[in-house]
Order: sequence, then structure tokens, then C-alpha cells
Amino acid sequence: MDSGKVVHAVFDDDDVLLKAVEHIRKNKYTIEEVYTPFPVHGLDKVMGLSPTRISIASFMFGCLGLTVAILITNYIMIEDWPQNIGGKPSFSYFENLPAFVPILFEMTVFFAAHLMVITFYLRSKLWPFKKAENPIKETTDDKFLVVLETPDDSSKTKTFLKELGATQIVFKANES
Repeated sequence: MDSGKVVHAVFDDDDVLLKAVEHIRKNKYTIEEVYTPFPVHGLDKVMGLSPTRISIASFMFGCLGLTVAILITNYIMIEDWPQNIGGKPSFSYFENLPAFVPILFEMTVFFAAHLMVITFYLRSKLWPFKKAENPIKETTDDKFLVVLETPDDSSKTKTFLKELGATQIVFKANES
């Protein structure tokens, strides 16, 4: 919608927001973004967003951590500096595997957690000193904002959004 306007519809309740987003999509409006002060369960499904693949990335990062842990423990305890600790032989990795299990587990979790957080921040384009992009500051406290595109018929859109429970509606010129 090149000639459309951008509408900021503010809601007070997350349940009202979910129902409103569902009706907005059914009426073929284009939702640009939804700003909420906390994660709203089910909002991604109502908005029609595709499922996230961060769990797949987390699994791959965990596998990387496990591989690094195996290589490090094998190199340090078997190849580089084998030691006879408590009478246990250091001839092969598999004879000492039970002693390495805590290290393997911790490195797997460490890699998965840290690399997943870094991936999330990079994918979300969040980095240190980034300015907030939310149009109204109340979305960090107690308000819910739906930003949508609409044709120029503002009275019809305003009535429609008021019926859905919007407490405040602001029309802006389309910046794109």
C-alpha cells in the first residue's frame, strides 16, 4: 500500500490485543509491528509469523561445545600431559570417559547458551548502545501498540479499531 497511512493503535490489555490482531489480519490490514511490554503468549501465531529456528541453532552450538570438550580433554589429559590420578591409567580416552563427563556436559551447555544468546542478539539486530525503536515509551511499561498500514479511509479504520478495544489511535504519514 504505497499511498496508505501508518496507524498506531494502543491497547491496555494483552487479551484484547490478541483478539484485535486476529481481527485486523482477518480484515486484510498489513501489520508492520506489535510492541509489548512483555512476551504475549500466542501473539506470534496470531500474527502469522513463522516458527523460530533458534532451537536448531542451539542444538548445533551444543554439538560444537561437546566436540570442543572432547578434543580438549583428550589433548590435555591423554596426549599432552597424562597423569596417574588415583591409580587410574591414562592410556586411552574411553577408559577415562566417566571422569570427563562433567567437563563434557558443562562445555556443551556453555557453548549452547552463550552462542545462542549471541545469535539471538545478532538476528534481532540488538547490539550495545542501540537506540530503542518503539514509537511510544509506554510500550515498555503497560501499553500494547499495533503499528499497521491502512488505506486513506481513516474514519472507517478508526471505527474498526475502536470496536476492537483500542484506547488511542494515531494516524501518521507513511515513511516508506
